Amino acid sequence: MRTPVALLLATVALAACSQEGPGETPPPEPAAETTGAAVDCLSVTRFNTTRIRDDHTIDFIGGAGGQVWRVTLPNRCSGLKSAGTFTYETSLSQLCRQDIIYPLQQIGNQWQRMGGCGMGPFVPVKLAK
Repeated sequence: MRTPVALLLATVALAACSQEGPGETPPPEPAAETTGAAVDCLSVTRFNTTRIRDDHTIDFIGGAGGQVWRVTLPNRCSGLKSAGTFTYETSLSQLCRQDIIYPLQQIGNQWQRMGGCGMGPFVPVKLAK
């Protein structure tokens, strides 16, 4: 009885140690075409909404002109997409690539800040339709 269990555990252990890395993250939807040079900071008055595309990507969307800046985080921000919202603190009137954002999770009637995630540069883009 112990041999089949040991064989199963050995197989699972070997699979966990395979040399293949995790699958690559698919590109965010919608696709975006870069329209200019990336900037390190964006004034908070230049955007009025955000769209969280996945745990790596946030689009910052401007007002009347609808300018979009896409930020690809340097590391996965676990829970960002499922949280659907985030907060940040800045002493300036701009959000910068070295700033930290915090996904927000609603627990009961309160919002709780989750672990912090580093930002990336703001890349002006045109979203595919």
